Formats: sequence, C-alpha cells, structure tokens
Amino acid sequence: MLLDNRHSALTRSIIGCAMEVHRTLGSGFQEVIYQRSLAVEMEKAGLVFGREIEMPLFYKGVDVGSRRVDFLVGEAVLVELKALHELTPTHFSQIINYLEAYHLEVGLLINFGERSLRFKRFIKSQRSQE
Repeated sequence: MLLDNRHSALTRSIIGCAMEVHRTLGSGFQEVIYQRSLAVEMEKAGLVFGREIEMPLFYKGVDVGSRRVDFLVGEAVLVELKALHELTPTHFSQIINYLEAYHLEVGLLINFGERSLRFKRFIKSQRSQE
C-alpha cells in the first residue's frame, strides 16, 4: 500500500499547532476556544488560512448551498475541529462527505475533547464524476 502524501508538510504543521494548543489548554473547553487558540498558533507558524469561511457545497457538480468550515489552510486542507469526549464513525463520514462536497482532496479531523489530542488525516481517494 502506497502512502498518499498530498499536503503532508502542511498537515504536519497544522497538527503541530494543534498539539501545542492541547498541551497548553488540555481538554474541557468549548470548541470555539480551541478554534481561536489554533488560529493563534497557525498564524504564529506562518500558515495561510481562513477561519469560519463560507464555502459552496456541490451536489453532482451543482452548487446547492454553502456551509462554514472551521479552517481552510493553504487553500488545500480542510480542518474540522471537535471538542468531544469521543469521536465516532459518523464524524469520520462527515469529513469524507465534506471533502467531496467542497471539492477538496485532504482533510484533518482534530478532537481536543479527549485526554490526549486525537486527529485523523483524510484523503479523497479519487475524483468524483461531475
């Protein structure tokens, strides 16, 4: 199995920033506190990002609305934050669906709610037919 390293340097930087936030704050805060803190760390790291930006959603190639994403980093990596006791397969499905709907290839799901920071990198394996 080949490792897909699309945007791996960027995702490593984002994860490093998230680790610093979790190391400093620990768990127990609302998601918005982690979001604001991660923005501080990513800015300090020199990452280019948008926070809570409205992005179009596509259904079979047709723009059907929009939704705010937590972060879009480097115009390439979707970052979805959670502050939950535990992630479930539903959260994994959510980010996979977001990658498809937003026409992005790489996403990170980061959970600050557990004792240790938990993150998962997602890669859209193939382009959909439009």
